[in-house]
Amino acid sequence: MTEQITNIPDRGNKKRIVIVGGGFGGLKIARKLKRQPFQVVLLDKNNYHLFQPLLYQVATAGIEPSAISFPFRKIFKGYPDFHIRICEVNEVLPEEKRIQTSIGTLDYDYLIIATGCYTNYFGNNNVAHSTMSLKTTAEALHNRNQVLASFEKALNISDPERRKQLMTFSIVGGGATGIELAGALAEMRKFILPHDYPDLDLSLMRIILIDGASRLLSAFSPESSEEVRKYLVDLGVEIYLGEQVKSYENGVLGLSSGTSLASDNVYWVAGVKANSLPGLPAGSYGPGNRLKVNVYNQVNSFKDIFAIGDTALMISEKYPKGHPQVVQPAIQQAMNLLKNLKNMEQCRPLVPFEYNDKGSMATIGRNKAVVELPRIRFGGFPAWAVWLFIHLMSIVGVKNRLFIFIDWMWSYFTYDPSLRLIIKPHPLTEDEEKSEVE
Repeated sequence: MTEQITNIPDRGNKKRIVIVGGGFGGLKIARKLKRQPFQVVLLDKNNYHLFQPLLYQVATAGIEPSAISFPFRKIFKGYPDFHIRICEVNEVLPEEKRIQTSIGTLDYDYLIIATGCYTNYFGNNNVAHSTMSLKTTAEALHNRNQVLASFEKALNISDPERRKQLMTFSIVGGGATGIELAGALAEMRKFILPHDYPDLDLSLMRIILIDGASRLLSAFSPESSEEVRKYLVDLGVEIYLGEQVKSYENGVLGLSSGTSLASDNVYWVAGVKANSLPGLPAGSYGPGNRLKVNVYNQVNSFKDIFAIGDTALMISEKYPKGHPQVVQPAIQQAMNLLKNLKNMEQCRPLVPFEYNDKGSMATIGRNKAVVELPRIRFGGFPAWAVWLFIHLMSIVGVKNRLFIFIDWMWSYFTYDPSLRLIIKPHPLTEDEEKSEVE
């Protein structure tokens, strides 16, 4: 039997709450539990909270990854009876009320699964290994390196077709991440790259956005979708709708219509799949590997296991496919679960979760965005300003907010973020260095 995780004190007469995942939902409930009569253990494979909505700006050299990351130990410094362990959770053992991790086992009284989601390639392994995703800091930095390295290689290529292929960027997925990424690349082409690469003919650079739906931002209103489409067309983005990716081999993207696109840089942001933990009964998992929960976020028939956020599937009449896998449901479920944990300890009735949709927003770049609130929809500069404010206030840490605000204002007035560094995770060999510029 695997040993218990060391250096976590006995919980005494307190009940132990184990939270798996420090994303938006996990972080919210962890912070709210700081003065409650529980022992809280937070488990995550990273030692920091990541603000994922701005990862695309890291990938396009707009901001540094440290600006959207905040260490857990700094957030929870001085919290009584609060413990953090960096590890991977391998399995839930519900009959024993234990979890199996990469550093040992741990007993729980209440288990909260807030593991988020990862990129869904829909079984296409070839695409998974050859395209760029955007879910982690490592992926964003890899993407940044590849984007910048593509232009460095293009400078040293004499073959015009090969140069064009290196300067073609394809984005699969027309949701918020896809259109924001397309807008950021288009602005790089317009404002930054002509100064950095005056020897390159940037008219050869193509930005292609591909989506299987009949319109972009299918979760938004048709009016917002059309407004976004016009914004992107004005920025020179090529849009392919009603298309699905069938293959990606030797730098050529094959679409369902038979169209072939030569592109060395393909971003895959077309869907997600839940990071749900194994070990629970097969009936606990629904579509997209999400955990089926009741209106109290309890998993299946377990009263002591909860799932919140992207990994939770709460089916209702209004949301027959579950709540959207975005930030707000995760935060609201965390707050409702906090109430119910208190109610359970006090033998009070539980409060069912009701999602309050506060609206949606997406930006395409400088002065271009769309915002949909419950009673109003607007775009342009006012929407862009609202997007900036909401995202800035959502960042953890005053210093991080300040740094991002300075970066944004500097870029807005100078058209130059000055963060275009190719940083490799290990020293390159002579052969690797040679390949980077060939």
